[in-house]
Amino acid sequence: MSMTVQPQPDRPDPTVIAAQNDAFRKLACLGVPPVQPIQGRMHVTRALMEADDGFMAEAVKATGAFDTFEPENDPEGWHDFGAVEIRGETVFWKIDLYEADSDFRYGAETPDNPATTVRVLTIMLARDW
Repeated sequence: MSMTVQPQPDRPDPTVIAAQNDAFRKLACLGVPPVQPIQGRMHVTRALMEADDGFMAEAVKATGAFDTFEPENDPEGWHDFGAVEIRGETVFWKIDLYEADSDFRYGAETPDNPATTVRVLTIMLARDW
């Protein structure tokens, strides 16, 4: 009996995706312009928006500055998730990658291509997860 193994499609380079995700986070949260254009948008949850005394601004700034990526919190090496502590409260952030012309219905086919990928950064209180 013989078995035919189908070749696996080329996987995108995680270091390229990580660099693009970092650049997008810094653009969305800190206003740092990227080297090349990156499409995306940022969302914050209602609970984070309703937090008082500048809490949301602190959470957004901390999200943009986050750089503690380790295998435990970044297993694919894409820099697409993190957690920050603000005043004793855990805040999660997550970047999802979508196909640019899909109205956010389909994941990015080539996530390392910023021309065809739209990023969505969501920032939320961990207790709202």
